[in-house]
Amino acid sequence: MTDTEIGGHLGSVYGAKSPQELAAHYDDWSSTYDVEMANLGYRHPAIVLALLARHAPRGSAPVLDAGCGTGLVGEWLGIIGFDSVYGLDFSKGMLAKAARKKVYAKLTEAALGTTLPFETGYFAATVSSGVFTTGHVGAEGIDELVRITKPQGPIVLTIKDTLWEAALRAKIESLVAAGKISIAEQTEPYISMPGEPAASPTLAIVMKVSA
Repeated sequence: MTDTEIGGHLGSVYGAKSPQELAAHYDDWSSTYDVEMANLGYRHPAIVLALLARHAPRGSAPVLDAGCGTGLVGEWLGIIGFDSVYGLDFSKGMLAKAARKKVYAKLTEAALGTTLPFETGYFAATVSSGVFTTGHVGAEGIDELVRITKPQGPIVLTIKDTLWEAALRAKIESLVAAGKISIAEQTEPYISMPGEPAASPTLAIVMKVSA
């Protein structure tokens, strides 16, 4: 079985054929997303938080949660010392759920892979958990995250291994070669959802924007 053969809400988002279809699936999923992902043992938020804490000073601000969904990462960022957090997502349903948690300084509706409505170098750090994955965002989403993160700021991403091998490795290596970023850390592949063993592995990476 592959990611696109998984059933339920997870299978629907993996199999989306357009950004509009993907957003609609997430709108439908927003009310039960937190419970379903908890039942799957979802690991991405914990890994992203650990890497951010290791590579960004406590209190760095603001931090962007890119593809924030219902706010699973945002709920914890304040607890570990990052109090000014912006959330970005393209699903109105997910943003509404995130807003009710009252953990974000600002929420913005926008899609990764498009020009983002933030100034160059605006964020002290950027995180993106579970977004660079099947049916979601690929290499086209990287450049804007680099642009809006300040020099020496970390960008913490989880990347599905199939996307890593297909396009993301080459994209990130090209940015390193161009002197735009450096790689601060990269994990070994891991299973992000132990409750869905058919899902393929993921890795996490920390990029630092060059001065």
